[in-house]
Amino acid sequence: MECRPDCKPINAAFLSLSLCFCTLASAQDAANSKAKSGNSQVLLPDTVELNAFGGVSLFAQVDEGLGTRLHRGGTAGGRVTWNPTSIFGVEFSYNFMVNNVSTVAPIPRNFSLLPPFNFGNQIHYYAVNPVFNLLPRGHRVQPSITFGVGAAQFAPTGKAKTYATSVDAIYHSAGLGTSTDWALNYGGGLKFHISDHFGLRIDARGFFSPVPGFGLSRVPNGGVYIPDAGHLNGFQATLGIVAFLGHKYVPPAPQPPPPPPAPLSAGTITGAEGNLCEGRAITLHSTASDPAGHTLTYAWKLNGAESGTNSPDFSFTPNNAGDFSVQVIISDVSNPSRTVTAGPLTLTVKEYVLPQIASVDVTPPSLTCSNDTSGTHTANLSGTATASACGGNLSYKWTVTEGSVSNDTSLNSTFDSSTLSFTGPQAQSKTVTATLTVTDETGKSASKSTQITVSCPAQFVRLPDVVFSKNNARVNNCGKRILIDEAASRIESGDYDIVLVAHRDTDERAETRVAGRRGRASTVPLDEQRALNSAAVLTAGTGTCGKIDLSRVRIDWVGTDQTSDPQPGLCGTSNRPAARERKGAAVTEADRNRRVEVYLVPHGGQVMPPSVKNSRPLPEGAIKALGCPR
Repeated sequence: MECRPDCKPINAAFLSLSLCFCTLASAQDAANSKAKSGNSQVLLPDTVELNAFGGVSLFAQVDEGLGTRLHRGGTAGGRVTWNPTSIFGVEFSYNFMVNNVSTVAPIPRNFSLLPPFNFGNQIHYYAVNPVFNLLPRGHRVQPSITFGVGAAQFAPTGKAKTYATSVDAIYHSAGLGTSTDWALNYGGGLKFHISDHFGLRIDARGFFSPVPGFGLSRVPNGGVYIPDAGHLNGFQATLGIVAFLGHKYVPPAPQPPPPPPAPLSAGTITGAEGNLCEGRAITLHSTASDPAGHTLTYAWKLNGAESGTNSPDFSFTPNNAGDFSVQVIISDVSNPSRTVTAGPLTLTVKEYVLPQIASVDVTPPSLTCSNDTSGTHTANLSGTATASACGGNLSYKWTVTEGSVSNDTSLNSTFDSSTLSFTGPQAQSKTVTATLTVTDETGKSASKSTQITVSCPAQFVRLPDVVFSKNNARVNNCGKRILIDEAASRIESGDYDIVLVAHRDTDERAETRVAGRRGRASTVPLDEQRALNSAAVLTAGTGTCGKIDLSRVRIDWVGTDQTSDPQPGLCGTSNRPAARERKGAAVTEADRNRRVEVYLVPHGGQVMPPSVKNSRPLPEGAIKALGCPR
């Protein structure tokens, strides 16, 4: 399948956009000149616009994976625009685009390269856009800008699907199919009235969406794939005809002169409703008005003394309970003799009382930590509190010295002990203080606390990972330091057993060859052999190896699973001195995923680290056959 050569779509997009907006600027200048000459409105109908268009569509290359390239193609479609105001409209549109697709880079396959994969493609794009007209509705030449969002359907042709199925054995492409995703469009245009109801329209628009997958693999698979990364950028330049629907604008009839202004209205003083309390700000508002619409001035008085500013609003904070007298004198700025007074109004202020907490309770008062899966990890927190008439509504806040609280701004909340941190192998307990703070509308608060006991069984300890060089299962000298100096000495205390969890990286081979009986070699999983070699370093009991009993060691291997965070134990750092390594055994931070995790678990306990999938005892025969690995 062939695709036509492409041009530089982004350069073309910038050029076309520049030309479009230069046209818009010229249209704006022409309209401004026309307005200055006294003929600023042609008054043409354009309440509804029906637009059929065609043009070119260009897309920029996406350089992710093998590279996705949508070739230069054509577009056609229609738009319906409704202009509810003189400068704003809503546009509904459909675009049909033909842009064939090809991958840019050859496809690695074993020890050869496959040619790039190409296929025919059609795009169906449905969108809704707000449209902003740069001149009021009714002008003969109308520039506009727009942006919008819609759904884009990237649909390979039937011929492309048939081809993809026929070459599936080579390209792994049988899944080729339609992709649908969101897409943005943005740009501008220019409309020309040829007559009252017909005209021309040109548009330049950008296109932005996620890169479609076309049903192909999103990861390297030995064939064609399109990564789930990057975005598709495109551009359209279109020309079309427009049908304008609506009626010509008819100027309104002249209005009679307004009647003379009526007297000022004193209105009322509002804002004194509800409880008025000492220490709480009181905001009053004058509803005075002037039917003539003149600017008014306001002179407020509190207990007979001038107070406040020239504003219809007046605020003050009483520092004591009792009665307060307020009035306001309103005047017309243009005619100060026009004056009216509202008030005096008597305000009765009440005394303030702090909020009270009657009780704070926790049920149950004793919990366990997250490692005790059969225990209780949550407790209900509850309290009883009241506020004075001047305190208003109360807000609530629960806090704890450790752990977490859900729904912590409610009077009834839930404490969770799962996030408490416990270290060391021994059983432990902690006392957590839960505090309820209530705050009234004045910002005054009161607090009361209760206590929760959290117990925890013995814990596991993670040591640094033993790191291996690529495709190698040999434990290097740095790894032996971790196993012998750091792990074996702690196992000998009797408090711990040890669990080894082996991994390999995605770029390593799955298996390794090991020597067997009578010189015969066999293959075993690379990660399994790393676990066995690490166990042999701990248990061989000869040479430089440790003498840990086999029953105290368990192993697991999980392939390329890297869900646990690597904690590489590298020599030559501030925590661990450098070690002299054999050729090919030195490792760096880049080898962090080629590892064996080392866990100390309480002796005889049931707690296992989350990265352990299938804990196994040591195969005694295999360990003895290894001896002390060099």
